[in-house]
Amino acid sequence: MAFKGKAVDSKTVLSNLLLCLLIFYSLFYMIGSVCFGAFRLDRFDGLIPFDFKTEPAESNSKYLGEHVTQSQCGQQHQLLASYRQCYFVTFLSPSVNLLSLELTYFCSGILFAAVVRRRVWDYALTVTLLHVIITSLVMLEFPTVWQWWLALGSGLFLMICNGQLIAYFTCQRLNLHRRCPVI
Repeated sequence: MAFKGKAVDSKTVLSNLLLCLLIFYSLFYMIGSVCFGAFRLDRFDGLIPFDFKTEPAESNSKYLGEHVTQSQCGQQHQLLASYRQCYFVTFLSPSVNLLSLELTYFCSGILFAAVVRRRVWDYALTVTLLHVIITSLVMLEFPTVWQWWLALGSGLFLMICNGQLIAYFTCQRLNLHRRCPVI
């Protein structure tokens, strides 16, 4: 069966890939800073997109938020009415890094569909592969934490599903089959 789609030149593919990388990392930093602020962590880590070394542990404040005692709760979080609310916000809050990663992948898929309109899965896989390479270069070692790989894989799945569905329904709704021939 012959390929019926129009071939895309390398310059367009490269510009779309660079735009997708810019979208991905811009979203990562924006979502990461909002999550850091929402969970009231002391300092924003500029290496948040590349941090695979933060392992899940109750004692790790970057993973579960900051643990405070009942006396500290009254001092640090005066807007909260009870210790139970303080305990929930500080001790049981989800991983800021994990939440940032998943939200970034979720939103990136939607924005990738707006940029590339087709083959979102291809750009999602390429951006994720480049992210793993850049992460290895920044952290000077290859990621071996299985939780990070699991989060990365589930985020990639979210990105592909969201992006492909948005691209499919947008092309179908706007009757752009000639401009979006292959998904």
